[in-house]
Amino acid sequence: MATYDNLKLLIATIKNIGLFDRLFRWGKIKNLLIDAASDLKVNESKFNEQNNTINSLTNQLQLIDKEKQLLDKRKNQIENELEILRRETDRLQKENTIFITTEESRKQSHDATLGTLQKIQTRIQTERAEEIEEKNKAELQRIANLKQTWINHETNVKAMIKSIAQRQTIDYIEKAPFKGTPDNTLSICEEYIVLDAKSPGGDDLKNFSNYIKDQAERAQKYAKQADVKSDIFFIVPSNTLEILRQFVFKFPDYTVYIISVDGLEPLILNLKKIEEYEFAKELTPEDRNNICRVLGRFAHLSKRRIQIDSFFARQFIELAYKAESSLPADILESVVEFERSEKLNPPQEKRAKSISVSELEKEANQVKQDAGGRGIIMEDNLLTANLNSHPLYKDLSDEAQQ
Repeated sequence: MATYDNLKLLIATIKNIGLFDRLFRWGKIKNLLIDAASDLKVNESKFNEQNNTINSLTNQLQLIDKEKQLLDKRKNQIENELEILRRETDRLQKENTIFITTEESRKQSHDATLGTLQKIQTRIQTERAEEIEEKNKAELQRIANLKQTWINHETNVKAMIKSIAQRQTIDYIEKAPFKGTPDNTLSICEEYIVLDAKSPGGDDLKNFSNYIKDQAERAQKYAKQADVKSDIFFIVPSNTLEILRQFVFKFPDYTVYIISVDGLEPLILNLKKIEEYEFAKELTPEDRNNICRVLGRFAHLSKRRIQIDSFFARQFIELAYKAESSLPADILESVVEFERSEKLNPPQEKRAKSISVSELEKEANQVKQDAGGRGIIMEDNLLTANLNSHPLYKDLSDEAQQ
């Protein structure tokens, strides 16, 4: 701390000095002046120190001010960041509130939708199970009907042959007078004609072709008998034609022909034409050729019809499967409903009335006219151009080589 006592004393002395003191006491003043100067130097030194201290403090204050400014700036930044965080927090809180509200609603909606989907799934599974069950029942019924048809095939064929023989005045032999027990035997022109009914024994049709072939080989027991015609006929159900690969079995001494029930009456009518001659030896070569030509054309047309029916049967089956697999479910359901409501009633056969060829020709011409009026090509030459080029028989030697 600075002291100014000597300076104050000097100033007080100078103020009060008189003339006497100026003349005789100047030494005292001089000493006071020296002491005061000494005090000034001391005070100046202290002042400089204090000034340096003040400067240092001033610099420190400036640094502090700068730091304060930086802190204020950082504070402002932090406050701005805090404000942003507060706003973000408020926004997040609002979003969280909205999310909690919507999540609860969404959860309820999801639970309701899930319950609806489960109900729909259960309903679809139930409907699908019912549909599969109905299809299985229908298939089982179809197989049962086929079995029943095949079981009754022999009886039905016998009744039909008897009916045709009665209408055409042909002798039906109840018990064959030769070795063996054929299902049906007709006597035409002193020859016995064997017509055996053949049908599958079970559900599997894969072995039916082999069964027919084996039975054709065993038919030799009839052909080798006296007065038995070398042409033997096997009558099979119409629904088995599509799986048969061969319809004629030629052996050295006899031939076996495979025909359907639908071809029975045309076959018997053509065989009856032989009865117009009392003795076969009286036939002229031209008559023999005419008979052979008619029978050959009949056999060819019958087998062609079987071949074409088998082709279209496969096409319709493929189309039915494609419809079930390709159509949308709702459309397929409507199709099935319409299908169930449809009913196809083919013309019934009246045993007391023969089928007139002229009526058949008239109906065919009417169908041809109706088709032509709708733009459907019915020219015979165009239809037969490709049909006749399709082979009727397979080369068995090529198959054996393969």
